[in-house]
Amino acid sequence: MKIRTFSTLVCALLLVVSLGACKKKNKLGSGVDGDYDYVSGTPLSDRNEGASFFGGNVNRGQFPGILFGYDSFSVDGGEMAKVRQVADFVRPSAKDLIVAGFTDERGTAEYNRALGERRAQSVREALIGMGVDASKIQTVSFGEEMPADAGGGEAAWARNRRAEFGVVN
Repeated sequence: MKIRTFSTLVCALLLVVSLGACKKKNKLGSGVDGDYDYVSGTPLSDRNEGASFFGGNVNRGQFPGILFGYDSFSVDGGEMAKVRQVADFVRPSAKDLIVAGFTDERGTAEYNRALGERRAQSVREALIGMGVDASKIQTVSFGEEMPADAGGGEAAWARNRRAEFGVVN
């Protein structure tokens, strides 16, 4: 009888620990479900259904893109001036922003889509750190799709490892 009670207690304890781990994973998950991003747990803004990065109501090209190193999603110090320019524009305005992440052609489609998302998210976090309201920023990843330079080689790949901005009008 004591062994059965002990086994039941151990099973109950394992269940509680497992449920707690699942709850934490959902809260700090990949951001796919739209609840939280994976970088810092900052709540993601609701999607502006009327805004598409390539839609007529989004002004692209207003700001220079942010370039990234190979296999990196860290915003380098040299690129922070570009991020600050965007933050200085968006912070006092009522406009929303879409940050799109892109990669070069190396890697699988799945890997590149995930890396593009991490790039967009890291730019988003930098903007939030500069005082931009998180609810004004959406992210999207296009991975290796839509390269800035269709050529091959390191020079073309370097131009394709980027994040671009779209200002929602």
